[in-house]
Amino acid sequence: MATRKRDREGGTSPLRLVAIACVLLGLVLVSLRLLPGSPFESRAAAEWGRSDPPVSRDGSLTDRHTRPSLSPSPSPEPEPLPFAAKQLDLDIDGWYGWSVLDRRSGEIIGSDNMDETNTTASLIKSWVVADYLRRTANAGQTPSDAKLDDLTRIIRDSDNTRTEQLYTQIGRTASIKRLLSVCDLTDSKVSSDLGWSRTELSPRDTARLGNCIADGRAAGPEWTKWLLKEMRLVRGAGDFGIRKAFPADEAKRIAIKNGWVDRTREQEIHVNCLAVGDTWTMGVMLRYPIAKGYEYGMDNCQEITEALLTRT
Repeated sequence: MATRKRDREGGTSPLRLVAIACVLLGLVLVSLRLLPGSPFESRAAAEWGRSDPPVSRDGSLTDRHTRPSLSPSPSPEPEPLPFAAKQLDLDIDGWYGWSVLDRRSGEIIGSDNMDETNTTASLIKSWVVADYLRRTANAGQTPSDAKLDDLTRIIRDSDNTRTEQLYTQIGRTASIKRLLSVCDLTDSKVSSDLGWSRTELSPRDTARLGNCIADGRAAGPEWTKWLLKEMRLVRGAGDFGIRKAFPADEAKRIAIKNGWVDRTREQEIHVNCLAVGDTWTMGVMLRYPIAKGYEYGMDNCQEITEALLTRT
């Protein structure tokens, strides 16, 4: 009796052995399910790390990699120019023509006679100054402060004496030949060295000259901003015409150079207007009987612009 009691206390009962065997068998099966390639491999374990494809609201499967891409937002339409392409029938004595160039597209609109020429008078000073600045920069030189003061007086105040000196310095008619080439003008003519004032431009080529100044071809990259700034600061008798047709806050951003002269030989007055806006350039030209005076042409340059504007 004493021996049996020791066996039960110091040995292992059959029930305990069965329990241990079941636990071990369970651990083996679990290991086999987690082992890749095992016939007992769990699908959840095999796909661990892969997420299920997303399900749409209607229960169908979707694929993030094949979802349709969003259509790009359409580019906003460019703001139209403030001018209407139309023929004018104004009560103006003599000849007049006009042209507008869209600086974004290069498109040109204008009167039927926009390719006919008129003598430029002081309008050509914008090119004379630009030609000097570009050639000086190309030569690796910088104008002195005194020279820049002369150029300011030519643009802002239309100083004729300084213009004549500068025109001679840059080669006279050779400069106008460069104008035709650099700015791709098609209608204009070099005068027979009768002076810068006798250069002939058309309204269409006047708009092209404005674009040539605005895009940097005329004065070159170093001096274009300076020249446009000076043209925005035109003052005194030369401040008339195209930009006067715009509201004051817009007009101050418009660069201009105008010309006016009485041609006693022809008994005519020639008035010409050049303007450079943010997205456009414009040329307006008139010639009419000398007895009508300068203000007649100056006022009509503004009136032509107002008649073409689609907004005020």
